[in-house]
Amino acid sequence: MLDRDGGDDDHRTRWEPWVRERWWYTLAHVCQRWRNLILGSASYLGVCLVCTIGTPVADMLAQSPTHLPLIIDYVSKDDITAEDEEAIVLALEQRDRICRIRLRMPCLCLQKFTMAINEEYLILEYLILDTLYGNTSTVLVLPEPLQAPHLCHLALSSFSLPIGSRLLMTTVDLVTLYLELPQPSTYFPPNTLLQWLSFMPQLEMLVILICFPLPNRDVERQLIHMPNMTHITLPNLRWVTFKGVSTYSEAVFRRITAPCLENLQIGFFNQLTFSVPHLLSFLNTTENLSYNSVMCHFARELVYVQVDLREEANTYALLLNVYCEDLDWQVSSVAQICDALNPIFSPVEHLTLKHLVHSQSSEEHKEVNCTEWHRFLRSFSNVKTLSVEDGLVRDLSHCLQLEDGEPSLGLLPELQELTYFGNGDTGKAFTSFIQAWQNAGHPVTLICH
Repeated sequence: MLDRDGGDDDHRTRWEPWVRERWWYTLAHVCQRWRNLILGSASYLGVCLVCTIGTPVADMLAQSPTHLPLIIDYVSKDDITAEDEEAIVLALEQRDRICRIRLRMPCLCLQKFTMAINEEYLILEYLILDTLYGNTSTVLVLPEPLQAPHLCHLALSSFSLPIGSRLLMTTVDLVTLYLELPQPSTYFPPNTLLQWLSFMPQLEMLVILICFPLPNRDVERQLIHMPNMTHITLPNLRWVTFKGVSTYSEAVFRRITAPCLENLQIGFFNQLTFSVPHLLSFLNTTENLSYNSVMCHFARELVYVQVDLREEANTYALLLNVYCEDLDWQVSSVAQICDALNPIFSPVEHLTLKHLVHSQSSEEHKEVNCTEWHRFLRSFSNVKTLSVEDGLVRDLSHCLQLEDGEPSLGLLPELQELTYFGNGDTGKAFTSFIQAWQNAGHPVTLICH
């Protein structure tokens, strides 16, 4: 499932306080000799001053060397006090010294400081601005004159970005780009995103979260006027997270290549049809993704497909989400997507299907058309082990038979082991399927947990 972090700790787009940067505070107070040694090697040691909640910024600036870089880090669920507000304003005035800025606070508080973050920040490397609640009705605007030629990590939530943003068109060293769009007024079309990406050759992590269901037809109308753009190769891109509609992602994947990609997360809103040919082409250009196992989880509000789950590292190569509730919609959605991605799923040998039944109401557990199950399973022609958990045993066992009651031997032709979770009576539904394979000279082991 997609989360707002979108990546790993190395990129510092998570929200834990930057406390490690104060490592030298205690050592500098041991004695004058140690203090002189640390401050004399400040550049080599990466010594910085941290301005955070409760920091007496005015006193700190008056008593510390003027050459030390500043980190401005205020993460608060509550309104900022008047003292901290004055401290933030004072710290933001030190533009030539600021190397990191992270402000995460309620929208009205953040709005007070946004306009002060303008002009040029020569050594700024991190800029993280986040309204505490992504669904706020207030939209902030990033000042157009803002520039940071050495910016490496940019994370913005609830911000409207100028199309000709100097910040996004001059950050050639950018490594992380995280943009969360909670409402239509923060939206930008695919060609704008592609234009920004063309100025980011060093990008390693791309996170685009469009948190409202934009109609596919609206994006399609924008694509009619989309100019022909040069294909963009991002040689260092290894993590991509996208949430939105498939038409938007297709417009982006059509124009970019990421040969070193290691992790891709995609979340789609519910829609009638899914067409993802450019996603398939994009995945075919990668060199590091593997497709050995697939886990498909039909949850209460979404269905998600994890590909090549590495449990020891809690990572995966590919994550596909579709936000819909009813089981029939969920199966239809993943059947369309997996069918389109059939060529890359050919190496999959292990398939796990999960469905947590919350109730036995007819509204929740709607009958799934067997044709959709067949379409889904045909995407995994090389599967050798199939595990069926929780509430799917009855549905799947029924769909492994043809309409005349005879088992369908065209599905899962390489299957060697079928494991189901449930009581013994439930498992009897697989008996005819297993017997048919036995009669065909291709025995399949049935295991009940």
